[in-house]
Amino acid sequence: MSNLNKLDFTTLEVSGRNYLKWVQDGKLHFTVKNLHPIIEDKMDNSVDESGKATAMIFIRRHIHDALQTDLSNPITSHCNENLTEKDLLEETYLSFSTTNIVLQQQYRAQKFTEFLDLIFALLFAEK
Repeated sequence: MSNLNKLDFTTLEVSGRNYLKWVQDGKLHFTVKNLHPIIEDKMDNSVDESGKATAMIFIRRHIHDALQTDLSNPITSHCNENLTEKDLLEETYLSFSTTNIVLQQQYRAQKFTEFLDLIFALLFAEK
């Protein structure tokens, strides 16, 4: 049971400060576990449902608790789709609470073109 609580590497911090190292560690782990097709940008993804579940569990265990619901829900709801940057941005904007509609409009006004840029802006604002 002690293996369940053991992390393979450091979790992704809320600030995103360790993002590049986290991505590199994640890619290496997925390669070792033969789950690398999940993170590759290919249409002929040959990973079964069990592999996808393993990957999601791994990701959830390796991101800060504050990020788990923010990032995991959009990922799991579109597991079998190839989403564009525009799709990811829209999903994130739509995840804003109705009480934060002004905040959503402010982020839209910044006209982000990269999903990661928006996430870093949100993480920075949360800090």
